[in-house]
Amino acid sequence: MSTLHTRGTLERELEHIRSDILRMGSQVESAIERSVEALKNRDTQLAQQVINDDDEINKLRFAIEEECLELIATQQPAATDLRVVIAATHIAVELERMADHAEGTATLVKRLSDEPLLKPLIDLPIMGQVACQMIHAALDAFIAHDAEAAQKVARRDDELDALYQQVFRELLTYMLEDPRTISRATYLLWVAHNLERIGDRVTNVCERIIFMATGKLEELQA
Repeated sequence: MSTLHTRGTLERELEHIRSDILRMGSQVESAIERSVEALKNRDTQLAQQVINDDDEINKLRFAIEEECLELIATQQPAATDLRVVIAATHIAVELERMADHAEGTATLVKRLSDEPLLKPLIDLPIMGQVACQMIHAALDAFIAHDAEAAQKVARRDDELDALYQQVFRELLTYMLEDPRTISRATYLLWVAHNLERIGDRVTNVCERIIFMATGKLEELQA
């Protein structure tokens, strides 16, 4: 009876951790979407909201880490459950860093507020969409313990890398043709870099999902 009770407690705590990871992922996706939207519309108020909301994401990361540590200390989970807890801890850290990239983009929006956009935004919004799709799919794989799905998500990082290279080449052309565009082009390059780095973070998440599901730690190409 006590074993069943302990198992039930462990399952409830694991479910709570999973729920918090999903909630954090949703907040991070929203931060990315709003930071890109703020850039498109030169919306400094929305950018400030992304910056303000980052505190909530930071708090959730620490709350998840505390939950994980407490579960290890009180429930002493066996190998399979322990891998879930360890994966959750790493995923929370990576999600928090993705939010930092979104906050960085929002900060750049505020710096650019008085200047017109250098060019219509095409590839940057696509990068934002791909990044959010990757986060969503990675967390689905986390819940499902699906290593194959995680591998598939990680491969999408190539899409983000290709888009980044495209943006880089295009903005470099602007800078070479007219040095007066250097400042604005550099800001957009930083935005592209933030979005590209989110893809690398999702790849790190996928590595942890594969470890959780299979017990094997392997480096995926980032």
